[in-house]
Amino acid sequence: MEKVLIALGGNALLRAEDKGTYEDQIKHVKETASQFLKIIEAGYQLAITHGNGPQVGAILLQNEIAKDQIPSMPLDICGAESQGLIGYMLQREFYNVLEEVKLGISIVALLTQVLVNKNDPAFENPTKPIGPFYSEEEKIKLEKEKKWKMIYQENKGYRRVVPSPIPIDIVEGEIIKELYDNKVIVISCGGGGIPVIRRDDGSLMGVEAVIDKDNTGAVLAKKIGADTFMILTDVEKVYLNFGKKNQKELNKITVAEAKKYIEEEEFGTGSMKPKVEAACRFLEQGGKKVIITALEKSVNALRGLTGTVITL
Repeated sequence: MEKVLIALGGNALLRAEDKGTYEDQIKHVKETASQFLKIIEAGYQLAITHGNGPQVGAILLQNEIAKDQIPSMPLDICGAESQGLIGYMLQREFYNVLEEVKLGISIVALLTQVLVNKNDPAFENPTKPIGPFYSEEEKIKLEKEKKWKMIYQENKGYRRVVPSPIPIDIVEGEIIKELYDNKVIVISCGGGGIPVIRRDDGSLMGVEAVIDKDNTGAVLAKKIGADTFMILTDVEKVYLNFGKKNQKELNKITVAEAKKYIEEEEFGTGSMKPKVEAACRFLEQGGKKVIITALEKSVNALRGLTGTVITL
């Protein structure tokens, strides 16, 4: 049985046209669970990780609005909250579809800490925008009071940026692997994982950072021994000259070709580039295959009928 880790984008559960209600999200979760069931019925063993961008953004905004009445929580706590809410919805609705077909497969969402290097250069150069937009007056106040680094985004205002360090290990990795080896579907490392560093005495401490979920996915796929790392996004394939008249789809490429395209800046920094970089990282660490495609194309992509396949 081929082992597959699927990395699901947070935007797949809360889309730009949605209002962000529970009803919006649960509708998409049900669609996702039905699609994942098709993958299992096609004979694949599945593990899941997911993004959390829209959800953690909403939590941060709620923190900001209520800050005069309820103490705000640090970013690692907000990330943990988003893991819980997304994991619960996926776990519940996937359980429901599994029960309907009586496959006897268990599923669990696991709160997951991801270890980063406390000396990662990202901590000296925060680049990941998060949370709401602020006025110039608010920006000056936040920089002084909270020591936040802020950037200006055209026609929108000022926004906080935080470090995005590279994941080096998954604290609960062995537990996840044990469950997966026992045929349990594990939902873990949501939003790239809760970022933690190791103190000098060996204890863990949460940090104000955001880890790219696809980079963490590459580490997780290696940890659990997945054959295929599937990254689900909002397009069917990876493209060169995306959105232009000379757009060209990529059906199958090697790591060497992928790196060449990255150097030529063919992929967007905030969209496809980190996905392709994570794919290369997984393959260079011994992975067999990476597939990048859309959720609704996932079964056909696993069958080799669509999607972009990256191999060593």
